[in-house]
Amino acid sequence: MMKKFLFLISFTLLASVSAFAQRFAYVDSEYILKHIPEYTSAQKQLDALSQQWQKEVDGRFAEIEKMYKAYQADQVLLTDEMRKRRENEIVEKEKAAKDFQRQKFGFEGDLYQQRVKLIKPIQERVAKAVEAVAESSGLDMILDKNSNVIMLYASLRLDKSNDVITRLGYKPGTLAK
Repeated sequence: MMKKFLFLISFTLLASVSAFAQRFAYVDSEYILKHIPEYTSAQKQLDALSQQWQKEVDGRFAEIEKMYKAYQADQVLLTDEMRKRRENEIVEKEKAAKDFQRQKFGFEGDLYQQRVKLIKPIQERVAKAVEAVAESSGLDMILDKNSNVIMLYASLRLDKSNDVITRLGYKPGTLAK
């Protein structure tokens, strides 16, 4: 009796797991985003801003380096008061450069704010398209191939990336995945 009961429970679990497993699919978000011209354009804008700001940061630190080398060269000729004033100038300049760097690249800094402004609306559109594909395909869950979820195997028939691209109004191409 107990064996029959365990068999019945095991069979039921196996049947429900196999039925549940058929409601999974995945997308490749990187592949999808490569098909969205606005995303590519936003990435180029962000890269340009990042490079511009990095040049400014590098310039500020190069100026500090020059000031420090000049200070080292002049140090023996300076009075204590002059030495302290030059050291303070260098320290203040370095503090300002680090503040600028933090303002541009730090947590929730200018680059982050720009990324949110440019990328978030695109991500929201993709999320809505993924949801629509899931609902129209009767799926319970769609995983992202590029997330931290480890996929040891995924059948190509479960890949809904092209469906999402089509739902967004773009034509799926032959970009390499």
